[in-house]
Amino acid sequence: MLARHQLLEMFYYARLTRDVEERLAILYRQNKVVGGLYRSLGQEGESVASAYALSGRDVTAPLIRNLGAILTRGVRPRDVFAQYMAKATGPTGGRDLNVHFSHMPSPDVDEPIVIGPISMLGDLIPVLAGMGLAARLRKQPLVAMTYIGDGGTSTGVFHEGLNFAAVQRLPLVVIAEDNKYAYSTPIASQMAIARIDQRAEAYGIPHEMVDGNDMLAVYDASVRAVTRARSGGGPTLIGVDTMRMRGHAEHDDMRYVNKELLEEWTARDAITRFRQHLLDSDVASEAELADVEKISRTFAEREADEALAAPLPDPASGARGVYAGEEPDRRRLEIVRSPFARAEAAAPPMAAVPTPTVPTPQAVM
Repeated sequence: MLARHQLLEMFYYARLTRDVEERLAILYRQNKVVGGLYRSLGQEGESVASAYALSGRDVTAPLIRNLGAILTRGVRPRDVFAQYMAKATGPTGGRDLNVHFSHMPSPDVDEPIVIGPISMLGDLIPVLAGMGLAARLRKQPLVAMTYIGDGGTSTGVFHEGLNFAAVQRLPLVVIAEDNKYAYSTPIASQMAIARIDQRAEAYGIPHEMVDGNDMLAVYDASVRAVTRARSGGGPTLIGVDTMRMRGHAEHDDMRYVNKELLEEWTARDAITRFRQHLLDSDVASEAELADVEKISRTFAEREADEALAAPLPDPASGARGVYAGEEPDRRRLEIVRSPFARAEAAAPPMAAVPTPTVPTPQAVM
């Protein structure tokens, strides 16, 4: 059972994901984003809810559309903005783009491990299986979670990695996103099975399909899978039924998508549904949720402005780290907690939450 402050925190992260991406979309249109912009509009809920089931040093390996998982695990929006704009202050110092960065804290630091996406096409599955194997050999109770789109489940490396994890009973949780299109290819043209989670049946591992726009359903399924993995029960594949409401990237006009399908999924928006649940369940009032939204929006805007003001990389540093023995400049990510993070079990009153004029999350020392 989630406490009140946890429900508000999940809502905050979902809103923050959308607010950060809305700001990125503005920066993209202003030619401030270097390269492409990959939105998760419509899918924010499943990324946030699944990552919320993890704890401590658990490993997260998002894809380029899982910004919600990255923010939920504590990565500052400022670092995401700086990375998209190829700033010197970004996690890779302007050497890579979007969310292609990692966070590998030292073993004595209780911070999440984040593995940057290496490919959309299933390659993270064997990598995360390897992380799970390494954790087991070191007797560390870590769980590895990664994501895959419907098109990615049709690649060979996805099946190889999942089979290895199944045979070795590794602590791996795979979130398989049925987001209706692999770029412009509909899911019916990719697989003959009825549900994406049925991919797991060939490997004899637990699987289930959930409404990906029901944040509580995704969270509950993720908790079951994480608990199973941590207790030695092996991997799980969770299929989430959702929809990508923007094109593959901002340059994609989605002309291949049926208008009625977009209207149907607009009405099923995860953030809108979760917000209504909080109201109907008397978790928060309309005014309180409006405050949460203002906190998120203000924080996203301020983080974007800070990244925008940061310098671009020194061209003279471009070859640094290319040759053995010379490491590139790497800035350690700042892991932060949300304004709603509380150690106590009892949910605090809304008054204990920072007001919209003080939206900065607390840094994890």
